[in-house]
Amino acid sequence: MSTLFRTKSLDLLQRDADLRGEGGAGHLKRALGPIDLISLGIGAIIGTGIFAVIGTAAAGGADHVGAGPGVALSFIITAVACGFCALCYAEFAALVPISGSAYTYSYATLGELIAWIIGWDLIIEYAVGNVAVAIAWAAYFHQLFEGLGVHIPAWLSVDYRSAHQAANADGAVDPILALQYEAWIDHPTVAGIPIIFNFLAFAIVGAVTWLLVIGIKESARANNVMVVLKVLILLFFIGVGAMYVKPEHWRPFMPNGFAGVWTGASLIFFAFIGFDAISTAAEECRNPGRDLPIGIIGSLIICTVIYGATAMVLTGVEPWQNLGVADPLASVFAKLGLNWAAGIVALGAVLSMTAVLLVFQLGQPRIFFAMSRDGLLPKYFAKVHPRYQTPHVTTIWTGVVVALLSGIANINEIVELTNIGTLFAFVLVCAGVIILRYTDPDRPRVFRTPFVPVVPLLGMAMCFYLMLGLPRVTWIRFGAWLLAGLILYFCYGYWHSRLRKP
Repeated sequence: MSTLFRTKSLDLLQRDADLRGEGGAGHLKRALGPIDLISLGIGAIIGTGIFAVIGTAAAGGADHVGAGPGVALSFIITAVACGFCALCYAEFAALVPISGSAYTYSYATLGELIAWIIGWDLIIEYAVGNVAVAIAWAAYFHQLFEGLGVHIPAWLSVDYRSAHQAANADGAVDPILALQYEAWIDHPTVAGIPIIFNFLAFAIVGAVTWLLVIGIKESARANNVMVVLKVLILLFFIGVGAMYVKPEHWRPFMPNGFAGVWTGASLIFFAFIGFDAISTAAEECRNPGRDLPIGIIGSLIICTVIYGATAMVLTGVEPWQNLGVADPLASVFAKLGLNWAAGIVALGAVLSMTAVLLVFQLGQPRIFFAMSRDGLLPKYFAKVHPRYQTPHVTTIWTGVVVALLSGIANINEIVELTNIGTLFAFVLVCAGVIILRYTDPDRPRVFRTPFVPVVPLLGMAMCFYLMLGLPRVTWIRFGAWLLAGLILYFCYGYWHSRLRKP
């Protein structure tokens, strides 16, 4: 039993990574600086959350109350919770500048079995989370081109299940589900089989996968361009929207009390997922000890400021009760008759989600790469492209799976799984910082999480509290996923671990 929790020392982690590079598997190319890392963080964080989830958090829904204008406070609460975790990630990233993120950190502190569990869990955060982003991207892309007068068949923009649900809903068609309903009405059939497949989501994942195989620097450059554009578009929304703000819309600031604000914080947690993806590129940083903490903390601070300002303007322009739509930022401009401005915001949403797809698709293959290098997955997945110096095998396989799921999956269930997987990863990283401070207190640390163990414990507590607010069925699905992972570990990983068979 003790071998299941055997840890891999930090020295061995670094030496093993070096030897694998010398032994033919290949090193990843060190090409990223602090600006690249901050940009990757912003690219991963600003996306579906601010362009879609903010409206639901403010207005509420059938199963929860809205935060109202207090949604700006919801962003701050969520940022504080993520901030505690980000400080822990920053210490680990600088201390263990190796691909694998929380998986690698857990291997060094909590043991092999826990490392496998967190690596398996991170599939939900990155790969499964990217399915949700690809589906949302397809909806906004369809909307953008419709506004430009270019018609894309709805049955190429949604999945079969959501179209079927929209067609069989009681009463009038929900405006948010209009695209799904149109797909059900207009879809073609082949041999009596309805053809409804989210080809747009499938195609964007394929394009991003190709870019990531070509090279990390090329991917970072593309991300930098998209980040600049989407930040400018959000600043455009803030600047133009501020001219139409009516202060009376902010009263009362918390119409449903603090309970509404806290519920809003739980919902918009999805808007902050991504800062941890920076740590998966640790082996591709020129100076990881210095630059990784800058990237993680810097991107989180910048995004929090932008989120707060956007929330205040949004709720000041339109009464919070009217924001529960799929595209709240664009819709408020459309209601003001500023259709040109609404089109610019829709373009910003497409660019934002493309950047999120790029960063998350960058992260997942590198976790598989690290697990394969440790022997927990077949060594086939640890191959590095001889020309591009990228983990091309895991990148391609991850892209294929995510693309196929994006074509057929339902977004609501995917988002819930992503949240619980991410929160679980955050808890283990915070715990790992406390453990390593006890087991290896004298190791030099370029960046130190302040006020240990208070900061990690606060991060763990807030993540646990947010997890408790998730539906019971999400916990059941999460448990089934972890059980499948344990079966795979004991059938393969346990017997092929390089730590057990050096």
